[in-house]
Amino acid sequence: MASNFEFYSPTRVIFGKGTEQRVGALVREYGGTRVLVVYGGKSAIRSGVLDRAEKSLAEAGLSSWTLGGVVPNPHLDKVYEGIRIGRENGIDFLLAVGGGSVIDTAKAIAYGLAEPDKDVWELYEHTRKAQKCLPVASILTIAAAGSETSNSSVITREDTHQKRAYNDDLSRPKFAIMDPELTKTLPDYQTESGCADIMMHTMERYFTNGGNMELTDALAEGLLRTVMENARILHTDPANDEARAEVMWAGSLSHNGLTGCGIASGDFMSHKMEHEMGGMFDVTHGAGLAALWPSWARYVYKDCLPRFVRFARNVMGVTADGTDEEVALLGIDAMVDFYHSIGMPASFHELGIAPTDAQIDEMARRCLEASGTALGSAKKLSLDDIIAIYHAANK
Repeated sequence: MASNFEFYSPTRVIFGKGTEQRVGALVREYGGTRVLVVYGGKSAIRSGVLDRAEKSLAEAGLSSWTLGGVVPNPHLDKVYEGIRIGRENGIDFLLAVGGGSVIDTAKAIAYGLAEPDKDVWELYEHTRKAQKCLPVASILTIAAAGSETSNSSVITREDTHQKRAYNDDLSRPKFAIMDPELTKTLPDYQTESGCADIMMHTMERYFTNGGNMELTDALAEGLLRTVMENARILHTDPANDEARAEVMWAGSLSHNGLTGCGIASGDFMSHKMEHEMGGMFDVTHGAGLAALWPSWARYVYKDCLPRFVRFARNVMGVTADGTDEEVALLGIDAMVDFYHSIGMPASFHELGIAPTDAQIDEMARRCLEASGTALGSAKKLSLDDIIAIYHAANK
């Protein structure tokens, strides 16, 4: 039976080729006058998207400053740098040109500028809640995190290796410009890691105990099948326009709350456990999720058996007869085969890391601390459970 829910997704989406040329007029429409443009590395420069964005802002009569160098698993120090630039120049609008790491950094800067007398890291430590946030928007160049329409951001504190998330509707972007053409310069590994992340955002809401809605389940299953089909296409045909468009739109729908409507609560323990891997080993987020998920699934499936059976039948296409447990395991095995088919890892060894027992204990302890009382829905996990899942992925 469905649980009560609220669905709030106010971000305006401008989707299609060449839409980044409208960014100046859009920022002005949403009240921006002095804009900090946040971006990652050289790809934003090489592709010309950064120049086009700055030109559009100038043509709209807006002043802009840039902050580059955002890296995957984005760093708190870069957030502090952006806050400093923002204070010095009276920034009133944040424009992210990039993927989830860039958008998350822009959100964190926007929180910090809106409450300049407070340390923004306190939000990610969950010692206080934000009261204000400057407006944020994005030109998306990587389909993965879904941050362009979500209320979430994730920041890594380098000195402590803490990778922490903060969710608040105050930071939902005002608009997201989504041109699939801008994702064509991505290496295959990044494209497929993005696909794994997109799928996980839906799977973390799908594998739950509690309320469910048939329509939400059907949307989730359709999204998962669509991403899988197009991830395979992009693995061999990276210039395929239709496949890039499908994946980009799926990325937004996977994390704007749509696939969670009517469920009692999401699980998100795979994400929380991967955050500790990212903080300690700086692994690519989507690849880290793929490396961890099979071990998590095999550990929890008996406690969430009907969902795993439905997933095996409706998403992975398992037709073999057998007990519910046998069908569920076949579905998990099929997901491992899918990961391998697109060049994604399904274990720590394949990911290229080999944490020691002490490092596993440390990641588990930090995961438990960061999770608080929200320790999963498919199965409630204890510290020993988390350690066991890490060890299973490390074999």
